[in-house]
Amino acid sequence: MAHTGVVFPEVDGKRSTSALGRAVVADALREVDPVGAHAAERETNWRQGYLVHFRRMVEAGLLRDGEAAVDVARSGLASLHSRMRCATARGEVPLGEAFSAATGSGVPLETATVRGSGERATSLTLPMHGERLAGDGLRRQLDRWVAAGSLEPSAADKVREVLEHPEWLDLSGRKVVVLGAGAEMGPLRALLSWGAEVVGVDLPRPDIWKRVVDVAAGSAGTLHLPVAGGSSPGVAPETADLASGAGADLVHGLPAVADWLTALEGPLVLGNYVYADGATNVRVSSAVDALSVELLRRRSDVALAFLATPTDVFAVPRDAVEFSTRAYRSPSAVTRVLRPALRTVSGGRLLQRNYAPGSDPGLNDSLVAQQGPNYALAKRLQRWRATVAARDGVTVSLNVAPPTRTRSVVKNRALASAYAGAHRFGIEVFEPATSNTLMAALLVHDLQTADTADGPDTRAPWLAEADGAVHGGLWRTAYDPRSALGLAVVLGLGSARG
Repeated sequence: MAHTGVVFPEVDGKRSTSALGRAVVADALREVDPVGAHAAERETNWRQGYLVHFRRMVEAGLLRDGEAAVDVARSGLASLHSRMRCATARGEVPLGEAFSAATGSGVPLETATVRGSGERATSLTLPMHGERLAGDGLRRQLDRWVAAGSLEPSAADKVREVLEHPEWLDLSGRKVVVLGAGAEMGPLRALLSWGAEVVGVDLPRPDIWKRVVDVAAGSAGTLHLPVAGGSSPGVAPETADLASGAGADLVHGLPAVADWLTALEGPLVLGNYVYADGATNVRVSSAVDALSVELLRRRSDVALAFLATPTDVFAVPRDAVEFSTRAYRSPSAVTRVLRPALRTVSGGRLLQRNYAPGSDPGLNDSLVAQQGPNYALAKRLQRWRATVAARDGVTVSLNVAPPTRTRSVVKNRALASAYAGAHRFGIEVFEPATSNTLMAALLVHDLQTADTADGPDTRAPWLAEADGAVHGGLWRTAYDPRSALGLAVVLGLGSARG
């Protein structure tokens, strides 16, 4: 079977995802941590051993008051772009050359538009447990989340600002491109309810587009979507079956998507909400990153938006460390009795402290081994792009999203069980509707306050990532998340089956 589109490089006759991941991580570390780079290159069991190397990249990034993170990000992205390939009409080329190669990228894309007939929401409300929280009710919920350690206080402050400025929900004058229009964590539904102009991109699958078009038609917003040339562009959903002809494949039709987005009137916010299983996640994330670079090259009016996964490694503020330390020192009565025994029988592996007391910053390692190195790389390269773009003066919205019961999570039995038992350790797992609306509000805040920024974001990248994080408690729980994961799985087995 021929390999097409964005593909892994062929090494010794094989396209190894482990070889690619090992090489990119080593290259990312090489300048700031040569010893760490050498260790990554020599890792013989990448699928199980990747955790320590992804942690090391964050540790190395804290050097030089956090400035080393910029070097790690630039080196990692350069390595990925030079190593990943794009199969074109004239053979395979490096990812960065996908747009300049004579690709013969197929039928060009045209635009269909769905204009909703619903009433625009003029204030922020948050769906939660079958209700919609608004005004003081939402403010009280933000206070509860802060008190429980489910999010950083800065995240609550940002949402409160959106509450105080309902006019911010009107994003007139810009188009928000939602790559992964059908994603559960994406902002498409919330943005359309606020009357935004959204550009949706997702795979050409009628089941996805039937759902997305129905949402748009009932909303107060406008949805632009790609259709293959000759598929009646510009018509409304009631006069053509848009779902059967809509969509674009980022992995296999990258140049066509770039040309289509380039031709749209701007300004554009390019939002990355794509996800795929396994190795395909790296392929599509690489394609999106190449698309981001190309659009930034072609246009001067592009902002970038991302959601960072909470199951990664982050440097966290001293305040989060102190919250966690207090929680460790004041366990529940049951935990106070059981913790010594559990630590003894596990050889100290269970219920380890989340941080050494007084750490500033602390290092939160919430990587989940079961998610695998491809997921970790796909999500890390988004953080790298956010870091580099912000330093280069691009408007960037990157916010850490909470653990959420999405379909991709609950279909993994171990993760579903861990999520069901997580509340025993101070971790709150959010429902998709709550998460995606909350993160859409943070996106609105970032976009509406970007004009007040004085030049490029020169904060240490770890500080920028921590600002506004909604981590569900992973940063503030008493215990190192992986040291509690096994217990959470056991405690959640019954609930997950239910």
